Parts: sequence; structure tokens; C-alpha cells
Amino acid sequence: VQFVESGGGLVQPGGSLRLSCAASGSIFRLYVMGWYRQAPDKQRELVARITGGGMTNYADSVKGRFTISRDNAKNTVYLQMNSLQPEDTAVYYCNTVPSVPDYWGQGTQVTVSS
Repeated sequence: VQFVESGGGLVQPGGSLRLSCAASGSIFRLYVMGWYRQAPDKQRELVARITGGGMTNYADSVKGRFTISRDNAKNTVYLQMNSLQPEDTAVYYCNTVPSVPDYWGQGTQVTVSS
């Protein structure tokens, strides 16, 4: 299994970004998928998760601002991020939930700054 993240960038506070994670493998739809992030000098944290059937959960820090979704036909999971704040600055990764060490990709950098 391989995950490739994209869609990061530099955005001003209050702005939006949409991240994508393309997955290989024919059983993608069976995975619970998550978006994780790691800020400088902090541990990696799970911010959103989605089951194969579309049930979602969010960390309190992003609830109401971030939306996770998936398209099983395209083997892709998305993270719509609105009302971004400087504290959202991090490298964002996707992985299964729970995560599998061998599945970590390169991630995509999100920087929120004026």
C-alpha cells in the first residue's frame, strides 16, 4: 500500500486548502483512513478519520473547520480545511487508522501565515 499526499501550500489566516491522498491497493474501501499532522517539535497527531462507509470523527482542534471525505472509486481521501489558523501549520499525512509505519508517505506541507 502506498499513500501520496498533495494540495498543501502557503495560505493566509482564514483561508482554505483542500488536501488529497491517493492510495494504491484494491481494498482501499475497507480501510479506516485518517489525516494526521506533525508540527515542528511536536508529535504527530490524528486530526480526522473516516470509515469505509463514511462515518467521520475529528480532533477538537479542527472540529467545525475541517471536513474529511473519501471517494472509494478513486481510491482517494480528501481533507477540506477552512478558517485556517497559524497553529494549523504542519506537514499533513494520510494513513490508515491505526497507522501502519510502512505506509507513511512524504506528506504535504501546510503553512498558514500572513
